[in-house]
Amino acid sequence: MKTDRRTWLKALAALPMGLALPALADGLEEIRQRGRLRIAVYNDFPPYSMKGGKGIDADIGRAIARKLGLAPEIVGFNADEDMNDDLRNMVWKGHYLGTQPADLMMHVPVDEVLARANDKVRIFGAYHRETLALARNPERVPALSGSAAVALEIFTREKIGVETASLADSFLLGVLSGRLRENVVHFASVAEAAKGLADGGVAAVLAPRAELEAALQGRDRLVLDSARFAELKIDSWPLGMAVKVEEQALAEAVAGALAELKRDGMLGSIFRQYGITYQAA
Repeated sequence: MKTDRRTWLKALAALPMGLALPALADGLEEIRQRGRLRIAVYNDFPPYSMKGGKGIDADIGRAIARKLGLAPEIVGFNADEDMNDDLRNMVWKGHYLGTQPADLMMHVPVDEVLARANDKVRIFGAYHRETLALARNPERVPALSGSAAVALEIFTREKIGVETASLADSFLLGVLSGRLRENVVHFASVAEAAKGLADGGVAAVLAPRAELEAALQGRDRLVLDSARFAELKIDSWPLGMAVKVEEQALAEAVAGALAELKRDGMLGSIFRQYGITYQAA
């Protein structure tokens, strides 16, 4: 799966919920008449969304639809070149191959830079804070502490895995003046990197915590630590949703449903069902 959806992380900033946007006519009433809410989720992106409409994002979307008295319709799609393309294809325009846009897209970074670059969508509703984490073989890599210059020096000798074109990839290739480059091993996905760790091909993996937690379930000998280094400017980011910019009433209704899911504990319960640590945004 393409990972360019994360390139916005280099300029991450939380988007205020009250960001002023045009108050135009919306289609919430049309959606209610239709009786179902079309919810876009990424294909093949565990633990957030998987084949068969499973995954955290899909389950949150279903819960929101039910709070609104609507039937959920989960629409899986493949990531395009970057998040801007995904928002175009699944929110405001539709794909040139004929895929119609959804009413609501999940797993959208709640980010001011991204929002400014996409004025045809409304980004809102942070439901989880994703963080970078380091999975390691404790027999080869001790607990890391201190600055990256100290903590990551071990990876001048040991190999560390990353998902290609991810935030972790960019960070490790540049940190320590590029001294780690020869020992950074690239994988097509976090799941493949985790397998490389389990098989001993690499001594550690740097990746988003939820994806690592999902990929490492049942591998108790491996350790998962938070990745916090002074040189790492971005180590967490909020995940939210998007609708067309004119869909103000829909956004307000969805935000209200999400607030209820937070209050009644359902949101955290969905994450726990997949063995993932929920982190309030």
